[in-house]
Amino acid sequence: MKRSEIPSLDDLRAFEAVVRLGGVRAAAEELVLTHGAVSRRIGKLARDLGVRLVEPEGRGIRPTPEGAVLAAAAHAALDQVGDALARIRGAAEGPVVLSCERSIAMRWLIPRLGRFEADHPDLRVHLSVGGGRPDLGTGGAGLAVRRLDFPVEPGWIVEPVVEEAMGPVATAAQLAAFRDGDYVALGSTTRPRGWADWLALHPAVPQPREIRLFDHHVLAAESAIAGLGVALCPLLVVADDLAAGRLTAPEGFAADGSRYGLIRRGTRGVPSAAVARLGDWLKSELDQTVREAQAASSSASAKS
Repeated sequence: MKRSEIPSLDDLRAFEAVVRLGGVRAAAEELVLTHGAVSRRIGKLARDLGVRLVEPEGRGIRPTPEGAVLAAAAHAALDQVGDALARIRGAAEGPVVLSCERSIAMRWLIPRLGRFEADHPDLRVHLSVGGGRPDLGTGGAGLAVRRLDFPVEPGWIVEPVVEEAMGPVATAAQLAAFRDGDYVALGSTTRPRGWADWLALHPAVPQPREIRLFDHHVLAAESAIAGLGVALCPLLVVADDLAAGRLTAPEGFAADGSRYGLIRRGTRGVPSAAVARLGDWLKSELDQTVREAQAASSSASAKS
């Protein structure tokens, strides 16, 4: 069929709504039209096509076989138009609110945001920090970076990205003490059993003389850089320190079975253009960071 032969889109919208909602009255309420206006559009569409589109069913109506085919096609087409409009409007809206776990934000994300803004001058990002279940409600985050260690809401769209990998890190000056068991083990209260679990999996590593916990991994990492001990940290928290040679990973990093993911709300499954661009950049940066940090830690482990 030629484009010029396609019936009125207003008539198709009315017909799709009637079939989807199961009646003229409900469709009229959704479209903010009168009952008669919707009925006239359905009748006109049927006359234009030369086929019967609906038939009575109890107190409502149902599509005929021909009507069911048209309703399905109209529904899919209107969904596509709605998704496109959502992306366009998203690109024209204000900044994307990005929620990120505190330690990851401070030691991984913030050092990279300047490059993102330089490459995407039309897209503004407002960063908030927090852990656990993100606030994705109205006025909340449009996108969240989280370790997926909590139940996911049915209305969320979650895209797992990189695996969580943990390992001890220290300055070169602390390595001998680590090997001799004369070290302070630094960790985070967010994972209070982190060192106990890690040492259980690495029985050849000497026990520390003390385990000291901080409120966040970022504090443990900074303490390790200052030479206060050996910190058990996520790879993402210390990736830049490994690359710069401020820290070394004598035992490398091992996946702990969890993953980080990008979380957003939505029912259609299609993000706005702004959220999609930010999400693609985050995935690329996370993947590159993990690959480079793993390579750096492997090289350091081989030399130690």
